[in-house]
Amino acid sequence: MLRRCLIVDDNERFLEIARISLERQGLEVVGTATTIAEALLEASVVRPDVVLVDVALGTESGFELTRRLVEDFPELRARVVLISTRGEEDLADLIASSPAAGFLSKSLLSAAAVRGLVDAGG
Repeated sequence: MLRRCLIVDDNERFLEIARISLERQGLEVVGTATTIAEALLEASVVRPDVVLVDVALGTESGFELTRRLVEDFPELRARVVLISTRGEEDLADLIASSPAAGFLSKSLLSAAAVRGLVDAGG
């Protein structure tokens, strides 16, 4: 069962809003990060069940982070969910070629949606 969540996004305000919302819905947010380096360190420390990764992390790529998370933490295969304000259709090829469980628009982010994607991908 998914309980422990790490959120990676370069927008501090979004991180706080998402943390509050997901915790109200039963996911424990065990950490947040704004860069690839922070995310990899945080993942090694908190060992999340699922990681939410913004596709654009300032000048860094969420797709690159997803690849590195799965390489460094094989248990996260199909437990990384890409998120963005951009539409899925704009990113379809990149999403399909990534090891992520799938994609959620930030406007549709919920604990149920995260669990549904991970359950379908795993």
